[in-house]
Amino acid sequence: MPLFAPHLPSGTIIATAAATIAAVRFIRPHLPSLRLLRPSVKHNSKMDLPYPGGTSGDSWPPFLVICCKSFEENALAQSLQSKMETLKLQDEEEVKILLHSEMDSGAPLTFKPQLYMEALSTRHIGRLLMWSPRLPSTHDVVSQNFTELPVGTVCVTDIQFKGRGRSKNVWDSPVGCLLFSFTLEMEDGRKLPLLQYVVSLAVTEAIKEACQAKGLPKIDIRIKWPNDLYLNNLKVGGILCTSTYRSKKFNVCAGIGLNLDNEMPTTCLNAVLKEISSSSCQLSREDILAAFFNKFEELFEVLLNQGFQSLEELYYKTWLHSGQRVVIEEKLEGQSVEGTEVTIQGLTSTGYLLATDEDNHHYELHPDGNSFDFFKGLVRRKLDY
Repeated sequence: MPLFAPHLPSGTIIATAAATIAAVRFIRPHLPSLRLLRPSVKHNSKMDLPYPGGTSGDSWPPFLVICCKSFEENALAQSLQSKMETLKLQDEEEVKILLHSEMDSGAPLTFKPQLYMEALSTRHIGRLLMWSPRLPSTHDVVSQNFTELPVGTVCVTDIQFKGRGRSKNVWDSPVGCLLFSFTLEMEDGRKLPLLQYVVSLAVTEAIKEACQAKGLPKIDIRIKWPNDLYLNNLKVGGILCTSTYRSKKFNVCAGIGLNLDNEMPTTCLNAVLKEISSSSCQLSREDILAAFFNKFEELFEVLLNQGFQSLEELYYKTWLHSGQRVVIEEKLEGQSVEGTEVTIQGLTSTGYLLATDEDNHHYELHPDGNSFDFFKGLVRRKLDY
């Protein structure tokens, strides 16, 4: 069962960086029905909303359950529901909003919001969470409804069948992945391209801290530029950040996909932990998600107040590329190929790769957006220093 399965036209080259973990097919989950209370019916009336199976989105459940950290977020959730009963998706689809308090206490949620909220210590981000067992795309939920949702809202799903990656690639994501998107606002457009690196760094640091909290050995998860996550030289996750400019601010949506339990066809976090630890304890989605937002809020404030330079040392310890030698091949007049060997030194101020050749000439390297391996499809720009 391959991990990555983009739905692309024949002949399309697949980009490496994807916002979600994907699969060609996945096993139909044998899960019980949710029994939910609707605000429009009497308290003793209940409605069955079954988990659908299959590999298409034809029968996905049209609801989102909103869970909150405090009374303040709960008031925001109630206000949101009173104004609009549904949230928008692409292609004129809509998704029903339900408050966690409306659910039958015996409803078997596969995501445990209480465990997540207890571990969450942020002041702003991740305190209002929306969960669904199945969605086309968490990124669509937050991006299509950005102005209606409090900044810092996170959307989580168990299964995703229209997830997006770079270059508009579409991804199926099976059970066993942590799949979520959240919202931010930024004012400084110069720092905006660096946000994806802060998100990537927060994921790697969160996994290490989640392992430490459970007494597990730290797993060496690494960042592959620009926004992939690797473990034992195999891809286990990806990040996608998109933005729009409105009212002198950038409305940012960040999406993360992380392979937690699905170890086919490559590997996953818990499979590696099982190999290196005698403990039967494993990481959960709730563990990693709370640890991520706790760490991300801290790193995000550093980015806004001090700039990415204050995070570079930690970032370079985590990525795969310091001192890596790369041959840049570029066509001249559409025919011959010129090869230049360079050594990666770090990042430029704009967030691209900084490299030098043997004569100490500096280059800024950009991905061409088409190559499966970005280091075989880099476009160079010579710098004047």
